[in-house]
Amino acid sequence: MDVLIVGAGPTGLALGIDLARRGVDALLLERGETLAPGSRGKGLQPRTLEVYEDFGVVDEVLAAGGPYPVSVVWTDGRRTGEHRIFDPVEDGGEISRFTVPWMVPQWRNQEILRARLEELGGTVAFGREVAGIGQDEDGVTARLASGEEIRARYAVAADGGRSTVRRALGIAMSGETVDPYPLLVADVRIPGLGRDRWHVFPPSGQGAGYASICPLPGTEDFQLVAQLSGRTDIDLSPDGVRKAVAERTHLSPADVTEVRWSSEFRPRAALADRFREGRVFLAGDAAHVHSPAGGQGLNTSVQDAYNLGWKLGAVLSGRAPQALLDTYEEERRPVAEHVLGLSTAIHRNQARRGAGTRQLGLHYRESSLSEETRPAPGALRAGDRVPDLTVDGVRLFDRLRGPDWTLLTLDDGVFLVRPDGYVGWAGPSVDGSDAYRARVGA
Repeated sequence: MDVLIVGAGPTGLALGIDLARRGVDALLLERGETLAPGSRGKGLQPRTLEVYEDFGVVDEVLAAGGPYPVSVVWTDGRRTGEHRIFDPVEDGGEISRFTVPWMVPQWRNQEILRARLEELGGTVAFGREVAGIGQDEDGVTARLASGEEIRARYAVAADGGRSTVRRALGIAMSGETVDPYPLLVADVRIPGLGRDRWHVFPPSGQGAGYASICPLPGTEDFQLVAQLSGRTDIDLSPDGVRKAVAERTHLSPADVTEVRWSSEFRPRAALADRFREGRVFLAGDAAHVHSPAGGQGLNTSVQDAYNLGWKLGAVLSGRAPQALLDTYEEERRPVAEHVLGLSTAIHRNQARRGAGTRQLGLHYRESSLSEETRPAPGALRAGDRVPDLTVDGVRLFDRLRGPDWTLLTLDDGVFLVRPDGYVGWAGPSVDGSDAYRARVGA
């Protein structure tokens, strides 16, 4: 096959969708028997919603979720304050149909992506755990725990922060512990708690941990996050979850009528030393691990897939040279490094959840794929995301949608827009773009 994708989380599913709509023969392997349960990464930033619109799933995602609720702070069973999780932001020239983060439980997000993948003819093979990987100049061989071997021209590790593939390749991750205390994360049902607010419970005393209980739109569930200060053992049983709620809030154990899923999380920030080893690429948490603060990790991961998908498609079709694949790490690793810093700063209350968290302003101006024959300071530049403009009654994003390059002419120039919605080449006219087109398969 063309591409083997290890891991069927949001990263792997997004890449599978992008490859399937290009006619690339790809297979997703998932070691679990089903898609991963739990709300996990629940926030979708405006830029990711734009990607989902291109994939054809944004309507389902919007219907499945809702905006972030206002937070209410509780002290000794009394409401003592309210605040918004994300700061309201001015447009700032980053024109988009989507202006605020959208909350969707990760399990539901994955269901929607999987349905779209299968609609396009893609496949997820469950219960297939990769135990090792090797490669030669012609392709990649994945060895499964069952002893079976699968051969592909390229492989992508989208198998999470503890990536088996990354370890097999010998790629290290450098980083730091963001918070010394582990977190208990669970999806619970608390019928007596209001669903119009995100409930926040600050630490009640020295050594005590905080709790937050967030209503998950489209469900009857709340996501519980409980900090376990001074403890290394985490009781993930229903009784343990109920005890964690009772110790940190005014609620009793009996108020939690159901524990639907629970997990342990240890906040850290880490970046892989490289995002590629020969014919194998790292994407998502396999390449970068974030604090959940600011809702950046899942979104950065989906955009890894969005960047890599069109490049693999162009090379596999023979339209572009293999050198195009070198630009994946060139473009995505600096973005991941920047976003890691932002996530960590927000976690430590050193930065706010402002415009930078929406990811609309991220760009590739310094990329070797960004060329312009006439720089125009203050205007749209090579490497910039194309804003969601309407020109002569036509929405540009309607013209940009799909897996191909787009030739865009505006008053001040001509732009070749990449399949991922960024300007690749810019000039006063299309003259002189031939060499660039050949290099990128446009």
